[in-house]
Amino acid sequence: MELDEAYRECERITWTQARNFAYGIRLLPADKRRGLAVIYAFARRIDDIGDGTLPGQQTAMPAEEKIAALEQARRAVLDLSQPDPGDPVLLALADVERTFPVPITAFGELIDGCLADVRGTTYQTFEDLLHYCRCVAGSVGRLSLGIFGTSRDPELASRLADSLGVALQLTNILRDIREDYQNGRVYLPAEDLAKFEVDPAALAAPDPATRAGLTRLIEFEAERARDWYATGLRLLPMLDRRSAACTGAMAGIYRRLLERIAAQPDAVLRGRMSLPGREKAMVAVQALAGRNL
Repeated sequence: MELDEAYRECERITWTQARNFAYGIRLLPADKRRGLAVIYAFARRIDDIGDGTLPGQQTAMPAEEKIAALEQARRAVLDLSQPDPGDPVLLALADVERTFPVPITAFGELIDGCLADVRGTTYQTFEDLLHYCRCVAGSVGRLSLGIFGTSRDPELASRLADSLGVALQLTNILRDIREDYQNGRVYLPAEDLAKFEVDPAALAAPDPATRAGLTRLIEFEAERARDWYATGLRLLPMLDRRSAACTGAMAGIYRRLLERIAAQPDAVLRGRMSLPGREKAMVAVQALAGRNL
């Protein structure tokens, strides 16, 4: 497979599956846009393995097969010296590793997070959940920073990218409370559920007796996510204009979603919330213009 063809396939995956991130990625210049599309495409593959939704998969993958596939993906991504020439994502990723200072080992953290999902890990404290968020989302923030680049305090920029990833993941967790519970996953810390007297079973079918506690719980977690956005968005001035616009668009879309969740906590208990495409596009335009989020 030709390298250009491999990049085009990664972009196709990104444009068709990155429902929120694509609005930001399209704001990058061509070389960074292609590079970040490759990062997304491999991250998507890892997520799909964890969810058991790989293309062509007719039945749900048993946990043992998911774990084996994730470990195979780990071996492949941590040694890109001879990528499978028939695998467009790995072929392009090997070129990205040569071209950009991307911390490829961060993909191992993403895989660790997906393994936790497969094993049904639950979280007793927020510190436990924070470790998971850093694995599955902070890692992607740090990988993305490798594409963006920064000339100011790379160590601080890496920490801020990680924090912004945590903010986005906390938003995802609130958005998907009901769906995750139905799939056997509870991400909210047990100590928070206990604090607001919420039985995990109420996440799927709240009754009047638990609805007030659930509402307070969601508002509490939303405020926590706001704090992580406040920290993570300090990254933007450290990036070039187009990279800041990309990051601002992606973070802006998720932060608007968070505010919608905080304003209507009951809505996430009825199903997944999302922003209309027109609103996402508006956020991207504002980010490109340098408007505050």
